[in-house]
Amino acid sequence: MKKRFTTALLLLLTVSSILAACGGNKTNNAGTETPPSNNAGSEPTEASGEAELGGKLKVLTHRTDLVNDGTLDKYVEAFKAKYPKAEIEFEGLTNYATDIQVRLTTGEAGDVLMIPTGLATSEYSKYFEPLPDAMFEDVYFADNTLFEGKRYGISTGVNTQGIVYNKKAFESAGVDKVPATLDELYAAAEKLKAADIIPLYMNFGAQWTMGNWADNSAWYVNGDPQFASKQVTEEAPFQVDNAWGILANIGRTFVQNEWVEKDLYTNNWEISKGEVAAGKAAMYFLGNWVIPQVIGAGAASEDIGFFPLPYDNSGKYNAPLGSDYFIAVSKDSKNKELATAWVDFFVKESGYVEDSGFMPIIKSAESSIPQLAEFQSFNPTLIESEATDPKFNEIANKAQIGIGTGDYVQEYIVADDLQAAFDKLNAKWREAKTALGY
Repeated sequence: MKKRFTTALLLLLTVSSILAACGGNKTNNAGTETPPSNNAGSEPTEASGEAELGGKLKVLTHRTDLVNDGTLDKYVEAFKAKYPKAEIEFEGLTNYATDIQVRLTTGEAGDVLMIPTGLATSEYSKYFEPLPDAMFEDVYFADNTLFEGKRYGISTGVNTQGIVYNKKAFESAGVDKVPATLDELYAAAEKLKAADIIPLYMNFGAQWTMGNWADNSAWYVNGDPQFASKQVTEEAPFQVDNAWGILANIGRTFVQNEWVEKDLYTNNWEISKGEVAAGKAAMYFLGNWVIPQVIGAGAASEDIGFFPLPYDNSGKYNAPLGSDYFIAVSKDSKNKELATAWVDFFVKESGYVEDSGFMPIIKSAESSIPQLAEFQSFNPTLIESEATDPKFNEIANKAQIGIGTGDYVQEYIVADDLQAAFDKLNAKWREAKTALGY
């Protein structure tokens, strides 16, 4: 539902003297701000027997950076303080959005994993174990994984989305004003290119990032969290003059004017963070979660800013209030009780939410990301994401349109003719829709 910054959101986003400087490299205890609950993540006692809970868990994750730098190991140490007999093994998947789909179908999804965004909620019971209702008290997006009265995943962090930028890169290129319109964004990009700075690192080769130019953003640009659900009844959802086309044309303009990285087809995701941190590249079109990663790559917190994407020249903005990946327990897990305890601990106590630059999933908790103050100053209309009709993903999957993967976006961003590319997608959509009887 549409909303301006309500009291709850102001509490969530407020940046005042109580906020610490952005701490992407430090681990906080999110559990200190959350009310106690009597779920699997509660403080164990000898009477409850939770201290005896143990065994091995395999956790699949998209956060290869946190696997490599040891951050996830710190979370395990804290977890083992509660559950000394627990053992946690992580496996990082570089192309998680695509690889996890295969893992699910082959039964190799470990004990705990992130739910792929392209999977219909009607499919959840095949792959995931229901989570206890008590886990969802006072959390955002509690019903987004609800199907037939059961919840299968809990949010790992609350995001908004926009342009993360290096202030020093802007200064070096003579960009003295944060772009408030699309034309101003294009003008800034031209100045940055002239200064031999990559205007926007699109991360085309990483593929998953391309969803921001499509399914990740079309709904809020349209101004309706049910945008995708309503397209279930449409024969040709991909149109040049709707939100799909608006975002596609902006992305295409950046590519055609060479305002993005030169090597489009190589996955330079990890390299790109260093480039943005050093001011060799100026902007990302991503969520607030990337801010601590850029800081961790060497940027000073005060040099990194954040503003809403100006997708037109109105000077007004919609921006999303959405969830990052939802975390779940695998249906095939042999240790579901311990896996459930890990999930609850991970999102509420480990520090992952803060370390990742997310807003807290607990509605009554406060954010510690100072860049959100700048974002707030542009007065965007925040639109809270809602669960999508499962039929949308069913049709897309049948049509082999990779919602959540970004592969189909890569094709039309560089296509000679956007209308022809959309016609091709619409034909696949219609065929799949008919085959499914929708």
